[in-house]
Amino acid sequence: MIRKALLATTLLLPVLSGGCVAKAAFDVVTLPVKAAGKAVDWTTTSQSEADRNYGKKMRKAEEREGAERKQWEKDCRQHKRDDCARYDGYRARD
Repeated sequence: MIRKALLATTLLLPVLSGGCVAKAAFDVVTLPVKAAGKAVDWTTTSQSEADRNYGKKMRKAEEREGAERKQWEKDCRQHKRDDCARYDGYRARD
């Protein structure tokens, strides 16, 4: 009796699951490919990320240059130095 119930359940399982077994099998097969793709995405830098990082780096460099120039001009005004004709401090560039 138990054997008949188990057999009936086993035979009806694919019909009742509505393709869930096939979907689960497909997900198991494609999981390594998806995982490898994610790993590549995490380890590489996209062009937009590279552009964003470069822009951030340049803004910081320009901010540093501006602060140093401002301090240099202030020192020149306060101390009336003779070498104030040309700024030769930090310059923001690549």
